[in-house]
Amino acid sequence: MRAVVLALTVALVASQQINLVPEFALDKTYVYKYEALLLGGLPQEGLARAGIKVSSKVHLTAVTENTFLMKLMDPLLHEYAGIWPKDPFVPATKLTSALAAQLQIPIKFEYANGVVGKVFAPAGVSPTVLNLHRGILNILQLNLKKTQNIYELQEAGAQGVCRTHYVISEDTKANHIIVTKSKDLSHCQERIMKDIGLAYTEKCAECTERVKSLIETASYNYIMKPAAAGVLIAEATVEEVHQFSPFNEIHGAAQMEAKQTLAFVEIEKTPVVPIKADYLARGSLQYEFATELLQTPIQLMKISDAPAQIIEVLQHLVANNVAMVHDDAPLKFVQLVQLLRAATLENTEAIWAQFKDKPVYRRWLLDALPAVGTPVIVKLIKEKFLAGELTIPEFIQALVVALQMVTADLDTIQLTASLALHEKIATIPALREVVMLGYGSMIAKHCVAVPTCPAELLRPIHELAAEAISKNDIPEITLALKVLGNAGHPASLKPIMKLLPGLRTAATSLPLRVQVDAILALRNIAKKEPKLVQPVALQLVLDRALHPEVRMVAGIVLFETKPSVALVSSLAGALKTETNLHVASFAYSHIKSLTRITAPDMAAVAGAANVAIKLMSHKLDRLSFHFSRALQLDFYHTPLMIGAAGSAYMINDAATILPRAVVAKARAYLAGATADVLEIGVRTEGIQEALLQSPAADESVDRITKVKRTLRALANWKALPTNQPLASAYIKLFGQEVAYLNIDKTVIEEAIPLATGPKPRELLKGALKALQEGIAFQYARPLLAAEVRRIFPTALGLPMELSLYTAAVAAASLNVKATITPPLPEQIETMTLEQLKKTDVQLQAEARPSVALQTFAVMGVNTALIQAAVMARGKIRTIAPGKVAARADILKGNYKVEALPVELPEHIAAVSFETLAVVRNIEDPTAEKIVPLVPELAVQIAQTPADYLSSETPDETPVRATAPFHKTLCLAVPYIEIKGCIEVHSHNAAFIKNAPLFYIIGQHSARAAVSRAEGPAVERLELEVQVGPRAAERLLKQINLIDEETPEGKAFLLKLREILETEDKNVPVSSESSSSSSSRIISSSSSSMSSSRMTETATIMEPFRKFHKDRYMAPHGASKAKSSGSAASSFEALRKQAKFLGNGIPPVFAVIARAVRVDHKLLGYQLAAYFDKPTARVQLVISSIAENDNLKICADGALLSKHKVTARVAWGPECQQYAVTAKAEAGVLGEFPAARLELEWERLPLIVTTYAKKLSKHIPMAALQAGFRLERATNSEKEIELTAALPTQRSLNVIARIPEMTLSRMAIPLPVAVPINPDGTLSIHIDEDILSWIQKHIKEE
Repeated sequence: MRAVVLALTVALVASQQINLVPEFALDKTYVYKYEALLLGGLPQEGLARAGIKVSSKVHLTAVTENTFLMKLMDPLLHEYAGIWPKDPFVPATKLTSALAAQLQIPIKFEYANGVVGKVFAPAGVSPTVLNLHRGILNILQLNLKKTQNIYELQEAGAQGVCRTHYVISEDTKANHIIVTKSKDLSHCQERIMKDIGLAYTEKCAECTERVKSLIETASYNYIMKPAAAGVLIAEATVEEVHQFSPFNEIHGAAQMEAKQTLAFVEIEKTPVVPIKADYLARGSLQYEFATELLQTPIQLMKISDAPAQIIEVLQHLVANNVAMVHDDAPLKFVQLVQLLRAATLENTEAIWAQFKDKPVYRRWLLDALPAVGTPVIVKLIKEKFLAGELTIPEFIQALVVALQMVTADLDTIQLTASLALHEKIATIPALREVVMLGYGSMIAKHCVAVPTCPAELLRPIHELAAEAISKNDIPEITLALKVLGNAGHPASLKPIMKLLPGLRTAATSLPLRVQVDAILALRNIAKKEPKLVQPVALQLVLDRALHPEVRMVAGIVLFETKPSVALVSSLAGALKTETNLHVASFAYSHIKSLTRITAPDMAAVAGAANVAIKLMSHKLDRLSFHFSRALQLDFYHTPLMIGAAGSAYMINDAATILPRAVVAKARAYLAGATADVLEIGVRTEGIQEALLQSPAADESVDRITKVKRTLRALANWKALPTNQPLASAYIKLFGQEVAYLNIDKTVIEEAIPLATGPKPRELLKGALKALQEGIAFQYARPLLAAEVRRIFPTALGLPMELSLYTAAVAAASLNVKATITPPLPEQIETMTLEQLKKTDVQLQAEARPSVALQTFAVMGVNTALIQAAVMARGKIRTIAPGKVAARADILKGNYKVEALPVELPEHIAAVSFETLAVVRNIEDPTAEKIVPLVPELAVQIAQTPADYLSSETPDETPVRATAPFHKTLCLAVPYIEIKGCIEVHSHNAAFIKNAPLFYIIGQHSARAAVSRAEGPAVERLELEVQVGPRAAERLLKQINLIDEETPEGKAFLLKLREILETEDKNVPVSSESSSSSSSRIISSSSSSMSSSRMTETATIMEPFRKFHKDRYMAPHGASKAKSSGSAASSFEALRKQAKFLGNGIPPVFAVIARAVRVDHKLLGYQLAAYFDKPTARVQLVISSIAENDNLKICADGALLSKHKVTARVAWGPECQQYAVTAKAEAGVLGEFPAARLELEWERLPLIVTTYAKKLSKHIPMAALQAGFRLERATNSEKEIELTAALPTQRSLNVIARIPEMTLSRMAIPLPVAVPINPDGTLSIHIDEDILSWIQKHIKEE
């Protein structure tokens, strides 16, 4: 019975089910009140925000059953830049008036079953205004199902086709139907979005799995009333949030918040009437991009006469960046670029024709035009080069930048292709290579924007490759492979595979370098289709018939495809029986380095590598660096979502000492994106192949013989084949190869005449003549270093933009003049060495380099009519003027450099960073409003992490912003009377939340200034060097060292001792609490030592002995003390014979550094160097030239034998306060050649001993982590001894004795063999033939 009742109830409800289609009757006009606002900033109240508000009445009339008219009545635009929520919106009256006519034009649209179809509007309605209408139509978009109350679908809207979740419920009491619709804008089947400057970046999906930098969501709520034939939308509210942070959003994020309200007012009888104009199809509900693509978000310009405005800005840049860069030069340069984007081809050609013959204007234009990034500019650059108006260097520079900046569409790709195939380009191989590589990059960029890009775009390159293969044209095959590698299109896989060894028998006959280039061309394809590349790369790695270099390069490609655990394990298993140690070493080191990778996108590969490394032999870890190696290092910080990675690959060859190839790559991670920033590769394949045919390739000879034969083979380079490159190099930026170079016999033959012929002499002669006449030089160079933009629509129909701009301008002025006495002869090459020695050269130079850099990070609305955004603006400006005079009197051996006074700016360096809320509109540019994001008197509500998660309103606790930090630090440099000051100001939002973003937001600045200090003015700073017998004459103060044996010396020492004893009494006794913990560490380490360490202990206990022919007969117990004592005693004997060498011999050279002041007071230092040849003793004395200043630094050293050297450094008054003695000696430790270094000190400054004691606390733990053995020992408290011995040429024993402990480590592997025999002699000999060859070529002109 209950089942029957339930069935009847369901049937009754179904029969009375309401039609959920929104109803707009034909004979009625529905009036709605519409209000929408878009605000950007931080979500916390009390901070500044920027935004726009639109309010209007909306009239809707049905023309036919499925066609409607919509008209906005009384539209009004408001703008906002103020402290939210206390500051009001301000009406943008002038902008509203200017747009009123457009805004009130009715538009037509199709509407059936709640779904918006095509949109129609007259041509007079701009895309920006039509998009505002789309924002209203987007509210009407409803996909309502009769049979489901909760469902999900991909729904089309203004922002694309995105995942949408519906919930339909009924309020029976109020007779309302409530519809809730939520959109996840991060998961869209088709998202309306434009990315600029991001073509070469990759999305790091793994980086954003747990933390995200951009979150986008929208929520729609409808209240509907049942009507006769459907439902009436009584009220609709929309809330949309776009939240972005360069860091993890948990730590705070800026957001753009959109709100819309559409409320039913009444029904009128007056219909909406279309205007008398053609209603053109203007697309669908989806947003239409307008002029915002060419509009920079950092400034708003009204472009009325583009050519005139371009000339005005160009003249401003030229006039204000001559001697010194202008503060706003970077912003002006961006303004010039924006104006050029708005100019037509005819306008730009006219400007070029006007200024091409003016060098300064020409340079500015050639720097600005490539940054414009429009097809018009690429066409202009092409035409001007073909017309002969651009030099080859100018054309290459302009074209490379232009191809990277231009939007890659089919027209620009076709334009680049026509340029690459032009006959003038074809005659210059280097130029053709640049254009062809750019063509491949253009295709790659286009395929990023259009994933379904056709393979037809690559047809010319495929045909070029096929023709080159048929003709066996190796340079053309190489070029085609590099272009295909840049394009990275999967359709190129088949043509590339024809050139892969092992897969095609024909490829085996190709040169090795072509096979390697073919494999490397797979790398960009692997980023898109890794599954296609993996089996090919794995097959090449495992094919033992192939050249080892080919296999190793295939390994690089394989791991870049991010292989699975199974694939990596298969590779590891196959390599267990690998016979080629180079391949095994390369693969093992590559897999091992991958185990340490922390980047999220490589986490799966790191896990696979950890499994695979256990399957491989650990003996491979002990192979030296002579074998091929791969190394990968990275750093990734998850909370900040930033990271960097570096890779280095070294491919060696057993036949030669030179590596076959070296590749280094740098990768960066930021905000969920990653990019291969830079890659440089060098190959020596031609040299290798030539050496393989020489006797150096004989495996039976030792390595030293190979070295000699290799050098002899290189000296015979003229015998090499003409068509074989000796070496090659390439450079990649953001994964795209931008240039490569092949060095062959022809290049060398052409370079030698350029270096040794008459042209260098003519250039030298011209330079010297210009220097004598005087050179005045001004130069300025602008750079648009970064332009990264992401533009997407909001619910209102206004575009939101996230962008980063960096622009810089460097300027320098230089004045140089030289005076040469006697004048140089006309034929400089006839000048003899004797003539040169008699030359006196005087040089005066003044330079004023300066740099200005500005960076903008913007989040907000950017249209050609209005901009409302939050902005971070950073500025850097530096000026470093200098004036020097130099003189070289070669005959007298006198060299002097003077730093002369120069006019200084107020600040030599200034750095500032501020975050702002900005609003501006094109109709009222003077009304621009800029508000700091963090006001200095902000009052906030303290929030804890729990408050962010709670839905309830927390208790409000007002928190006042902390006072801005402001500090000025000044330091005066004595003697030269110069004062430097740094002024720092900082005010941030960290009082709201302790997170990185809140520390950055605010205002921060630092300025550095240099000025004269109080005291006598300094005329100049001098550095003078006098070489030869006149050195003593140049000393400004006589040098005397006190003899301790004289009465004056004894009295001085007694007084100094009293002073030092007083200082010692005042020194606080430091705590030795760390000794117990250190002893525990040492004892625990010692207790765990195995019995195998006994041999190491025996080695440590062996005495260090000198080298001599009967050393094997020396008594085993020869003491170290005797050896050390004899060395010290012989050195002391030399010092006692002549404490100061200056008493008996003149100085070899003297150096005087001083400040010349107006009061003629001597200030500065002088250095005198003495050399006593009979005793092989050197002495340096540095002393102050100031009166009554007896501070000196004395360095005394002697070569006591060919195996022993001793030096003593003392300083303080008369070099008597502190002293350190160093002894270095070569000998044997046990039976192994060894070297020992001893440091002994009599007294050290307090600061040195204090930090040494602090450092000693960390030595035990650091030593244990480094694999050293520790023993507690009663070593000398004022001595450190380091001994290193060579048990073999590839291992090292190290023993260090420091106060209280001895550290040792045995058998440390060395990356290269040390050519030292057990008797201390070198095991390397330079062939006489090679010596004579070197001498011969040095003597040749």
